[in-house]
Amino acid sequence: MTGSGGGCGLGECTVAEARVGGPTPGPRGSAGPSRLRSFNPLQVGALESALWVAYYRRDWARFLVLSVRVVRGGFGMDWIRTVQGAWLVLRANQLWAHKPADAAGARRCMRRFYALLRLAHGEPVDPARAAELEVEWWAVHRAHQRGDDGGAQPLVDALSRLYAFVYGIDEVALWPAAEYRARAMDISDRWVGEGCALDSPLIVAERAALIRSYAALLAAVHR
Repeated sequence: MTGSGGGCGLGECTVAEARVGGPTPGPRGSAGPSRLRSFNPLQVGALESALWVAYYRRDWARFLVLSVRVVRGGFGMDWIRTVQGAWLVLRANQLWAHKPADAAGARRCMRRFYALLRLAHGEPVDPARAAELEVEWWAVHRAHQRGDDGGAQPLVDALSRLYAFVYGIDEVALWPAAEYRARAMDISDRWVGEGCALDSPLIVAERAALIRSYAALLAAVHR
């Protein structure tokens, strides 16, 4: 959800791990939907598209700025946790971008990210499992980039598993969101293959697919 899943050396995450002794009461107990389920698909999809561009161009300073905006818009944590979470997303992606990828380091960072999310919203119930599923789809995407998986369905399935775990709903309801996200990744991969030009029309197409993915996700979590 928060990663590029790409693969175009850095060390361990440097932010202290959040303690998870139990969820902090938050928006879930208030009237109306949880802030975790109240994002703007147009805003978050456009921001994540820009985040992917920064990732593949290895513009880490811009990636961090955009990560703050994506985490704030997509997950609705307070500003302190948002900044911590954005840093963890940056570190996870840097570790994944390293050759060879540091999958264990990326999982550690994402476990800490999901621990922050649990402190804010009471979910996901198991940050370590959420991190495993997150980095799993990154790996599936990398295999898909190489043409090792025979098609997009393994990527769609991996994304659906993560969404279902984080939001606690059936995978089938999340297939449309996962399919649009997989489509956005295919477009992004073409853009990378063509040289990562900032004026490429593929960026517009990728952004549109990501916005549709987030719109489908929002519809699914409110069924």
